[in-house]
Amino acid sequence: MNSFQGNIQIDHLIEGAKRARGLTVIIDVFRAFSVESYLVSLGAGAIRPVGSIDRAKELHQMFPESLTIGERLGRQLPGFDFGNSPSQIQGSKDLIPGKLIFHTTSAGTQGIVNASGADEILLGSLTCARAIARYIREKNPSQVSLVCMGDNGTVPNEEDELCARYIRSLLLEEPLDMKKAIDHLRTHGGRKFFDPAQQDVFPEADYFMCVQYDLFDFVMKAETDDLGFITRVIRP
Repeated sequence: MNSFQGNIQIDHLIEGAKRARGLTVIIDVFRAFSVESYLVSLGAGAIRPVGSIDRAKELHQMFPESLTIGERLGRQLPGFDFGNSPSQIQGSKDLIPGKLIFHTTSAGTQGIVNASGADEILLGSLTCARAIARYIREKNPSQVSLVCMGDNGTVPNEEDELCARYIRSLLLEEPLDMKKAIDHLRTHGGRKFFDPAQQDVFPEADYFMCVQYDLFDFVMKAETDDLGFITRVIRP
């Protein structure tokens, strides 16, 4: 198979999302789009990424049987059913099947709402990286934007950079030692998950769930309707 011939641009943070053009991948490894990939795997009925806390609450009032997932600065939002934690959700997985879920975060969902110049928006995580690369190859766009959302959409981080590099390496068929990269990530960008003082916000189990690269064989795409954004799942 020949390597991808389109232009691949790696950009960063909320301003990068605003600049994104073409087929755009908004990347949030720790933890927004890893969370959404696990929600899909658990059979969520529909996931709706939301920018503002107030809008998430408003939508929940319109659909009282829905669930809310949200964080700011990593901490679960008051009154929300879950924080942005895949292990917390896994612990209550029986609540997820068939549910409508509203999801708002500091970085990932902010990237979606700010990527107004994109032709289409995919949700980027290590858990779905190979499926994303395959989808891009099949679509064969002339322009790909890989946007690393970083911490709170304002500070670059290593995990989103790694995900962008990995997707690019798959497209260009350039080897990348993921085991070595993830070992490095554990003691750098992922250190907070191993800090005993932060386990209530960043449980250790979240790290291992978020770095399971190529775990799922589906792509998540952000589309819009009358209520706002909705995550559409594309399977091979």
